[in-house]
Amino acid sequence: MKRRNLTAAVCLALAGALTLTACGGGAAGTGAGGVGPIGADHPRADSDFWNSYIKYFPDKAKELGINLLNPTNSQNKVENLVANAQSLQSQGAKAIVMAPQDTGAIASTLDRLDKAKIPVITVDTRPDKGKTYMVVRADNKAYGEKACKFLGDKLGGKGKVVEFQGALSSVNGRDRSEAFAACMKQNYPGITVFEEPTDWEGPKASAALQTRLNQHPDINGIYMQAGGVFLAPTLQVLRQKNLLVPPSDPKHIFIVSNDGIPSELEAIRKGEIDATVSQPADLYAQWALFYAKAAVEGKTFQPGKTDHDSTIVDVGGGRLEDQLPAPLITKENVDDKAFWGNQIAK
Repeated sequence: MKRRNLTAAVCLALAGALTLTACGGGAAGTGAGGVGPIGADHPRADSDFWNSYIKYFPDKAKELGINLLNPTNSQNKVENLVANAQSLQSQGAKAIVMAPQDTGAIASTLDRLDKAKIPVITVDTRPDKGKTYMVVRADNKAYGEKACKFLGDKLGGKGKVVEFQGALSSVNGRDRSEAFAACMKQNYPGITVFEEPTDWEGPKASAALQTRLNQHPDINGIYMQAGGVFLAPTLQVLRQKNLLVPPSDPKHIFIVSNDGIPSELEAIRKGEIDATVSQPADLYAQWALFYAKAAVEGKTFQPGKTDHDSTIVDVGGGRLEDQLPAPLITKENVDDKAFWGNQIAK
């Protein structure tokens, strides 16, 4: 995974993918004098992944010379997001970064902001409807496919797998679930998958795992679509049932996750889980703010490869999405310093 100096990166053209004017020296800091003001709503504070993303935000804003309004937090409730967006608009936000968790219920807010000529950058999720300046997320179908192939190969194409699905009201939950199911059906028909809807809630995942293990004690695989909310309750259940054993033990349940948070990487080192697909929390913050600044400055973008190892794609109707890289982390590469989970304070 490559990392580039942020100051240099924002001054370079995204090769073949965008149109930029000359890059000037922005004000250092998030106070008056920077580009903006730019508003941001964080989606929740009960997830290690999102808390990591939040930690990156002020530093990335400072590096970019952005005047950042005090961010709000919608606590995973769309009604809070609607109210927070209105508040940020009333405070004079020239652009807003948000991460709507219910991607089907935010269209009217996006329409209102569009009429007010306030560009919106969404992070991690793509709204089902409504205008966005740029969507910054990884290829979530690839998350499901990578998880499927990892478990399918580890299990030799046979066994039983519990899948903790994210909220299906979210494009991320749908993308990961659909891709995982399609991959399993096509490549590993000998594996039975128990799909467990969780709405991204750890207690629901824990209860589902308890039930499935009671019904099927021979379960030998778990796919967690969000380690930030599922890791701790999953390990607790397995520990209680004496199933938290190393990969060399025949009772070991192979686990693949999504997020790339420090606690997942530590669990991989301990042999408690086996892999995770790393969501780039650092790059989410970096490029969401980059595009917010670009929107305020009137810059435009086109589909194509970028200079930061991603691809901008048109996802329909002229809506652009910068699909950032999301590598698979296993015991073989878990100590790679390039992973953001090895850089941020735990």
